[in-house]
Amino acid sequence: MTITANDIRKGMVLLFNNELCQVVEVDFVRPGNWRAMAQTKLKSIKTGAIFQQRFQTTEKIDEAVVETKTMQYLYASEHLFHFMDIKTYEQTDMNADFVGDSQKFLKEQMEVLVKVYEGQPIGLELPSSVELTVLETPPGVKGNTASGGGKTATLEGGHVLQVPFFVENGEKIRVDTRTGEYLERVGK
Repeated sequence: MTITANDIRKGMVLLFNNELCQVVEVDFVRPGNWRAMAQTKLKSIKTGAIFQQRFQTTEKIDEAVVETKTMQYLYASEHLFHFMDIKTYEQTDMNADFVGDSQKFLKEQMEVLVKVYEGQPIGLELPSSVELTVLETPPGVKGNTASGGGKTATLEGGHVLQVPFFVENGEKIRVDTRTGEYLERVGK
């Protein structure tokens, strides 16, 4: 689908130089007597490299037709992660490199959004937060809560983060999947 550079928005996936690129940042500038331009930062979906590109606002650009599917994470084996489309029950395998750091937050039966281009997954979006169990953290010492600091905890999936002193082994906590930071303790 062809659009003008004036219609570029953050998050769009473009077909630039026969390569899929996601728009990370877009800024429309009008320098002096020159014509307006769209100054963009593009991220190559294939390599992950980020580069800058300027477009005249009237320039034609190909927007990739990307489908978003809701999939359920099933399980991991060797270097593959197995997902199932919740509408068609079709299974898709993704390698560990594709899943990346998201694997620390994946739990069986979790629903995720998968961006698909021409039948191939190109992106994985987790829920904004997940509940994970604390596997290992040092015990809290009475009186430490007054300082407002924290301690290190290892969660199921292997994620390591700072938590408040009152969090103990075996407790469930909510973690922000975008930043990897502690949000709150879930039930007691």
